[in-house]
Amino acid sequence: MESLWRAATGQDPSPEDYKGVEFWNSPERAGWLNKQGEYFKTWRRRWFVLKQGKLLWFKDSVVTRASIPRGVIPVNTCLTVKGAEDVLHKPCAFELSTTGQDTMYFIAKSEREKEEWINSIGRSIVQNSRSVTESEVVDYDNRR
Repeated sequence: MESLWRAATGQDPSPEDYKGVEFWNSPERAGWLNKQGEYFKTWRRRWFVLKQGKLLWFKDSVVTRASIPRGVIPVNTCLTVKGAEDVLHKPCAFELSTTGQDTMYFIAKSEREKEEWINSIGRSIVQNSRSVTESEVVDYDNRR
């Protein structure tokens, strides 16, 4: 996934990755998380914003229309979000896995905040996943 690659290499995402997302205005969830780098496994504190099916992160908590995200993950590419204390051996850790088989790790400042992020991202995944509508259901009994 190109946006994950840009994020991992320190390159800013393309404006197309967050086009139409008013990340500076009334986010679904926002706050500080420590994020582990994908290639260099260092931990960095970043300001995260969940808005309109995108998880964006910034270096600073002052986010305006002119702010440029350091990374963007479209939640419709996410498969799971779950606790990861047993994987990282760190309290308040969680992971986000994407369809590209990428897994990103985060640490919240408290167990409560970790659960709130997991719940918010999980809700966003469900809301932004492609649902099968009634018109797409095949009626196998009446196909002839």
